[in-house]
Amino acid sequence: MPLPQPSARRQIVLTDVYCQIAEQMGHVAAMSVPVTTPAFGIRVPDVVWMPPEKWEGYEREGLIPFVPDLCVEVLLDREFAGDIGPRLRAYLEGGAREVIVVSQRGELEFHGADGRQQSSAFGITCSLERMYFEEFVPSSTSTRY
Repeated sequence: MPLPQPSARRQIVLTDVYCQIAEQMGHVAAMSVPVTTPAFGIRVPDVVWMPPEKWEGYEREGLIPFVPDLCVEVLLDREFAGDIGPRLRAYLEGGAREVIVVSQRGELEFHGADGRQQSSAFGITCSLERMYFEEFVPSSTSTRY
């Protein structure tokens, strides 16, 4: 049975995060690329980034045979957001320097080898549109200001 496709709002948020990371870190970021983790097998982070020399060090037609320096998971529309723990550990144990988690409310969490951090080790900041994280109220009951 095929997996359900991500919603339009999730895809917009993914693209927004990707664009902001690519702008801040250089255009060697990618979206939804399979990576190999030693502890959790093949995973597909929403966004990855690594220095150009790492991109040049392997055949780019298939999955990445290691974990990139930065992995991002966007939990928007995920039914089981609580299962992010094993992914975090797999990315970090596999060599990621940082994992950014975008919560279902649009909050950024930065994780490194020493646990949750106050800010990004790479200096990354993301400004995400609140409207993609709010539950929409039917227009017949909404209040206009």
